[in-house]
Amino acid sequence: MSVTTQDPAPVATTPTRERKLSAAAIGGPGVLRGSAWLTLQTRHAGRLVRGRPSTAGKPPIVGLFGFAERLRVIAQGARSDDPYADWWQLKVETALVQASSELEAVRSAVDTPLSGLEGFAIEAAVSVQPTRVRLQFSSPTAYRGARLLAAYDGLARRVLSAQHAGLIEQEAAERLLHQGTKPIRRAFASAAGYRLLGIARADVAQQTAKAQQAHDAMGELPADILSGASCADPTPKPPDAVPEIFPPMTPSPSAARS
Repeated sequence: MSVTTQDPAPVATTPTRERKLSAAAIGGPGVLRGSAWLTLQTRHAGRLVRGRPSTAGKPPIVGLFGFAERLRVIAQGARSDDPYADWWQLKVETALVQASSELEAVRSAVDTPLSGLEGFAIEAAVSVQPTRVRLQFSSPTAYRGARLLAAYDGLARRVLSAQHAGLIEQEAAERLLHQGTKPIRRAFASAAGYRLLGIARADVAQQTAKAQQAHDAMGELPADILSGASCADPTPKPPDAVPEIFPPMTPSPSAARS
């Protein structure tokens, strides 16, 4: 005798309250938060973090923080298609590349007396209490300035160590330190002089009053900058010039309510 059996009919299940809440809570991820730190061992490099205000008989020195703030303003202008902002970004880019090259040349000059010592080696001195500076910049170029300052800090450590060991004289050490700081100060100062006047390339093409004001304040624009043939990399683009590769995200109802 055979018995025919049937699979039980599927029972409809209802998501639990926890699953409902979990599904409703899923939305787009929040903004990313990170941190970056600059650790400096020498006072020579530390003085270039904040710079120096102008005093009687002494011009101001633009420090890393002042450099970053000027870059923020320049980037704001570049996003609005201000050709003067593009010009200043190219100036900064050129100054940073030049400063890095000059700093490397000074370091090579320092490494010469430190190498080839038979049975004698020197480790660069380190601070018993280094300065640790938190970096929160909106411009990637500002972080390049921070890396340049870190490189100078390493150079200063090597110079001071070589002087302490008697490998170079004090006068030579001071000269090398000065040669190292000059390109950095020049690079940080390259961001100065830009003024955010709210102009765009269309203003320059139409010779509006704003364009004339910018010309009086910042000079004659090079033709290759105005045409866009020359620009720094990367150059922030105006919002309508960025190709929309992905459609805009629509927040979930739960995210909109939060």
